[in-house]
Amino acid sequence: MTATIIVAALAFGLTASLLAWMAIEIGNAVFVRYRERFTEQAGFNLRELFLFIDPTRLFLLNLAVAILLGAGMWLVTDAALWGLLGAALTGLTPRIVFALLRRRRLERIEEQMPDALLVIAGGLRAGLSLMLVLQQLVREGRPPIAQEFELLVREQRLGVPVDDALDNLARRIPLQCVTLVVSAMRIANETGGSLAEALERAALTIRSQLAMEAKIRALTAQGKLQAIVVGLLPVGLMLVLGRMEPQAMALMWTTPLGWATLGTIALLELFGVLLIRRLLAVDV
Repeated sequence: MTATIIVAALAFGLTASLLAWMAIEIGNAVFVRYRERFTEQAGFNLRELFLFIDPTRLFLLNLAVAILLGAGMWLVTDAALWGLLGAALTGLTPRIVFALLRRRRLERIEEQMPDALLVIAGGLRAGLSLMLVLQQLVREGRPPIAQEFELLVREQRLGVPVDDALDNLARRIPLQCVTLVVSAMRIANETGGSLAEALERAALTIRSQLAMEAKIRALTAQGKLQAIVVGLLPVGLMLVLGRMEPQAMALMWTTPLGWATLGTIALLELFGVLLIRRLLAVDV
């Protein structure tokens, strides 16, 4: 009987050791894959934004913040689920930040485009070639539009045809105004028309479009503020009830029924915000 118990204990220990080893190996492989994917994507986004930061250091910083935030939420709420949720949200933070930075960069390029086109048109009317005017714009312009045209000039110096360099510019900056400018340049080069006049008309069109978009943003600002207030109201109400009735609200955080209620609230909140954003999205 004793021998049987010892053999069973050894078999159980060996099985547990093998399972632990397999879990460690799988976790290590997943971690390495995630790190490679994170650094690759972060490096691409940083180069696109002209931010010269080591993606490996960014990964280590994000990992440290995720561990600290997850552990802090676990200690504060005494629930491992909230700790895992905090760590997962921290892992998604870099992607959200990159998206916001890219959006802000595109907005700055769109705002600078009319003035840049007028500078190019003025240089062409003065008798300069297109590349000389672009070099002058790079020297005197301000980021981010100067950085994009500098990359275009460098591609042309390396032997890339002008049409291909313009296509690369339109591919890097997916804006309607950039597509309009590239089309105007290519048509003027192919048909022999006045490129300066075409760029001036494009600048006027883009400036009018920006003015219309600014007016629409001003008219829809109240609706966006209402969406923010309505979206934050349930969160504020839960915090107030948590202070007033902590025992009753504790069921919301520690029971499956409470978790299901929180998930339903979050889903309805998401649908409401998306619906309001859809109603306020006016395409010019």
